[in-house]
Amino acid sequence: QANSLIFSGGSGGYFFNRHDNSATDIAIDSTGAVTMPAQPAFNAHPASAQNNIAVASQVTIAFGTERFDQNADFASNTFTAPVTGKYQLNVTLYLNNLDSAATYYELRVITSNDIYYTIIDPDFGQDAVYYNLQHSVLADMDKDDTAFIGLFQGSGTAQTDITVNSFFSGYLAC
Repeated sequence: QANSLIFSGGSGGYFFNRHDNSATDIAIDSTGAVTMPAQPAFNAHPASAQNNIAVASQVTIAFGTERFDQNADFASNTFTAPVTGKYQLNVTLYLNNLDSAATYYELRVITSNDIYYTIIDPDFGQDAVYYNLQHSVLADMDKDDTAFIGLFQGSGTAQTDITVNSFFSGYLAC
């Protein structure tokens, strides 16, 4: 049957393979650890810094290098949900030269269904040489919905840099 799974087991663990044995969909090893090689999961970081980001407009963060993309769902700075479900999305932006004169910085996780915000007022009395902005969300996504990361700097000077030590990751939670 085209949509059936083949179950096999032994001292090394238990495996659910596609009907044609082309791939293992679920593996349970002898310790009880479960792996699902086709489960959507990704982690990407910038291939190069984005320097002097624009002020008063949303900047899309360029995540040009994939550390892993388990189901090939991440491309061109964007994650595309392969199935409907709840996705855990995480971002950390490692910033240099945060402008204390900016009214705010807003980190955005932008999905087809919603925009999730986190905001800071960078009035630290002086510019911050280094600063991390982090955001995590369990997002409801339908099949083919997308998610990407944006940063908005309200006023100030275009001096903030997004470094290659930033990352965007996510996985299908349920």
